Amino acid sequence: MADYVREKLETLASIRPVRTARDDYEAFWASMSAIRGELAGRGKRTEADPDLPAVRAFRVELDGWGRTPVRAWFLLPPPPARPPYPCLVVAHGYTGSKGEPEQYAAWLLRGYAVMAYDVRGQGGETGNRAGADYGAVKGWITQGILDKDTCYYKAIVLDTLQAIDWVAAQPEIDANRIAMMGGSQGGGLTLLAAAFHPRVAAAVADIPNMCQMDFGIFHSTGSLAEAAEFVNRHPEHLDRVLATLSYLDAVNCADRIRCPILVSVGLKDTICWPETIFAVFNGIASDRKEIVTFPFAGHFIPPGHGRTVHAFLKRHVPALV
Repeated sequence: MADYVREKLETLASIRPVRTARDDYEAFWASMSAIRGELAGRGKRTEADPDLPAVRAFRVELDGWGRTPVRAWFLLPPPPARPPYPCLVVAHGYTGSKGEPEQYAAWLLRGYAVMAYDVRGQGGETGNRAGADYGAVKGWITQGILDKDTCYYKAIVLDTLQAIDWVAAQPEIDANRIAMMGGSQGGGLTLLAAAFHPRVAAAVADIPNMCQMDFGIFHSTGSLAEAAEFVNRHPEHLDRVLATLSYLDAVNCADRIRCPILVSVGLKDTICWPETIFAVFNGIASDRKEIVTFPFAGHFIPPGHGRTVHAFLKRHVPALV
């Protein structure tokens, strides 16, 4: 068995990214940068009671793309941590939400501020006003999937960049110590943020989605199965769907990731297949990249991984406690 696992890891380590970027990829991301500039990190915060001793909490409403207010928590750690604080921007997994302040207590006690935002339209307090002009199948990701300029992934990536811009402007935060982190869907958003937002000083992408999505649409049992079902109903649109996904696929921007980054992968994962994650990881340009493999894990993060993440963050965005 040990030999099989070793051979499996050697095979995965040899995977090369298969880039799917279209000719206007750079123009698309130039337009994304322009939209980010227009949104300008605008948002407002209102103090809330987190029922956590000495923790200050704020409800945040970001001005999201397409006139959508994006709700978030902004949490400041208790003493002996002192400002300016490093901040973790946290993106949740598919169908989830930003949750409640207490679920971030471990990070707050370690001296980190936290910005946790809803991925629009899913299980939190945030809707989606961007709209779509074509039908979708069950779930969210096929909304607007026939056009890169209307697709759901574009919206949630812009929300992510907006969250980082907002945090970087807060007086309590050290804008040079912002880390992006998330799992599954949140891991995919983390990869794109690390590639395209200059304020991301470190990143943690656990079992990330949005990797080598042309492979994923044919194999994944998770959210990309929605795209597969859309094409099953509308086979004439396969090429358009694959084209749309390519603009938001981490495989096409891995070479832009130069910050320290920690990635994790489950070798039995059939939602975010290890082949897709290694394709992206192997293409990451950073010389401070690390990958943690869970040989017998599916699409979940085993207990104890949080300590590995903390050790990584302590090296690259330390809290001054």
